[in-house]
Amino acid sequence: MTDPTCPLCGRPIPAEAQQSQHHLTPRLRGGKGGPTVLLHQICHNEIHATLSETELARSYNTIEALRSHPRLEKFIRWVAGRPATFHSKTPGPRRRP
Repeated sequence: MTDPTCPLCGRPIPAEAQQSQHHLTPRLRGGKGGPTVLLHQICHNEIHATLSETELARSYNTIEALRSHPRLEKFIRWVAGRPATFHSKTPGPRRRP
């Protein structure tokens, strides 16, 4: 059986990697019961450090939209060179109000 693939960074997600489900539309913005995707925890953390719940609901509620965000594009290029089990603490919220 092959490991699932993280739709954000494209790396495999082995069972021992930190991982979580991401609601494409935030639960508090109408996404309760909506589609979710399995991501590396570091990828999930970066999404929420970059975008507000409102931005996620309005403009970034697909993987394609998330991958097109300039900061997430840069993160994806950076994390692509890391092992699939790589995890590090994401610095505090860096999004602008």
